[in-house]
Amino acid sequence: MTVRGVRGEEREHFTKAESRRLRRRSLALMRSLLGPLRRDLWTIAIVVVVSTGAQVAGPTLIAYGIDSALPSVLHRQDWLPAYLVVAGYVAVAVAGALLTAWYTVLAAKISQKILLDLRKRVFLHTQRLSLEFHETYTSGRIISRQTSDLDSIRELLDSGLNQLIQGVLYMVFTAIALVSLDPTSGLVLAIALVPLWFLTRWFQKRSQQLFRATRVTSARVIVHFVETMTGIRAVQAFRKESRNRDEYAGYVEDYRAANAKVFNLFGTFDPGLVLIGNATLAAVVIIGAFRVVGGSLEIGALLAVALYARRFFDPAEQLAMFYNGYQSASAAMEKISGVLEEEPSVPDPVRPQHLAQAKGRVDFDDVVFAYNAETVVLPEFDLHIPAGQTIALVGSTGAGKSTLAKLMARFYDPSQGSVRLDGIDLRDLDPRDMRRAIVMVTQEAYLFSGSVADNIALGKPGASRAEIERAAKAVGAHTFIEALPDGYDTDVNKRGGRVSAGQRQLLSFARAFLADPRVLILDEATASLDIPSERLVQEGLETLLADRTAVIIAHRLSTVAIAHRVLVMEHGQIVEDGTPDDLIAGTGRFAQLHAAWRDSLV
Repeated sequence: MTVRGVRGEEREHFTKAESRRLRRRSLALMRSLLGPLRRDLWTIAIVVVVSTGAQVAGPTLIAYGIDSALPSVLHRQDWLPAYLVVAGYVAVAVAGALLTAWYTVLAAKISQKILLDLRKRVFLHTQRLSLEFHETYTSGRIISRQTSDLDSIRELLDSGLNQLIQGVLYMVFTAIALVSLDPTSGLVLAIALVPLWFLTRWFQKRSQQLFRATRVTSARVIVHFVETMTGIRAVQAFRKESRNRDEYAGYVEDYRAANAKVFNLFGTFDPGLVLIGNATLAAVVIIGAFRVVGGSLEIGALLAVALYARRFFDPAEQLAMFYNGYQSASAAMEKISGVLEEEPSVPDPVRPQHLAQAKGRVDFDDVVFAYNAETVVLPEFDLHIPAGQTIALVGSTGAGKSTLAKLMARFYDPSQGSVRLDGIDLRDLDPRDMRRAIVMVTQEAYLFSGSVADNIALGKPGASRAEIERAAKAVGAHTFIEALPDGYDTDVNKRGGRVSAGQRQLLSFARAFLADPRVLILDEATASLDIPSERLVQEGLETLLADRTAVIIAHRLSTVAIAHRVLVMEHGQIVEDGTPDDLIAGTGRFAQLHAAWRDSLV
């Protein structure tokens, strides 16, 4: 028997093997994003190479001007070499500036294309993932993936890549120019690269762990904030403000501490770079000065190699800043690639079977379902619902009623056995046919931003206004909708802010009526209705449930009365099965529940 694991908290520390796997996964994602942009990438590569070469040419022209052009003016009054040097210097400066501007524009376009692709991938993929993922992966963490994580990647693409590409090329071209002018100074630079490599390697290893910690702590801050604001009614009702304050302060302090460690790391790395750069420059100048005195090096060449030695370490500091952004973006990419790597636990069939006209017969054959190894909800469950029959599921909390409904709507697949619609296993049924045939209405009636009519039309996209109004009248929602400021055109705002909980439930009923499914599942769908509203819905329910299969999960036994058949569930098994009248007349569990309910009305 297969069981479903529960996703744990995000970790800050990984083994070397896990870190390598995360890096490979992130690189694979980046390659897939860059694949369609090959032509743009080649263009930008050519532009950046030429622009960097133009920027590096300056000191060489200065050396030529001092060592060759200036003596020509002083000794032969020949100004042509000086004019050529000045013209060349101005030309490479202008070319470098223009090409850099072009490169910046090209890089921005590429980064925006990558971000657009990535945002769409995350949204579409998370929307495609099964209910199991969304019930275990908190909304705050999803929001963190789409906000702070993508912002880290955006910052890297917008400016960090400029620092990396230009910095690396600048250092390479500078080293080549320095060695070409004076190999001895090149040897000094090569010696300086040894401590630079050790410092950079230490920084790389240390920063990877620290930046991953900042992403994790950042996500925790966002998750706690989102959960607090989403559940603000419960927070205020149960006076949880002070506890939330303390918890949030703890998360914020962890985030501050993680960032402080990063700043301390840079506090060591940056001065180390400056020390190595200054020591290298001093060595080049001192050695070069002795060689100028000895006549083996021209003064212009000394000035040029000194400039190159100084400029060589300028990008090193920029590269450190790039690595700052890179580690943050890399940790973010790990999180995003992890989400994109998730596979639906309820996959679409490879060879879907189509259902031209659903009749509505539902069968549970030897079904076993477990959320995890410790929680087996349905042990060896069998149930056969003929087409057109309305059954009511009753039982104590945790008996397995909602789980049965989720299996029926294929939000989950059984661990063993099969759930069939008209003889076809739901795992083999075309998802579009299944969603048209089976509709589930839950206790949480979610309304999307837009008008009342738009929300009802979700049950049948493209429905006419007459069809929408007919569905609303069928469930008793038409009267209160007409009383709204703009009637059916009233904007319900986020989460239906302008309508009550009972009215939102009526709108969700109208949505289901409009969908006209062959199988309708009502999971505590009348729980938010007051008694008058429930009575209004009863007639609409009887109209809707006629000639279709229906499963009603309800604690209110008044709703159960319209069922053809009542199933009493306990511990994932059916302990009573019969008509409402037969069970009421007996002495079993349902009779006791009905008696208690009847006494509560007195």
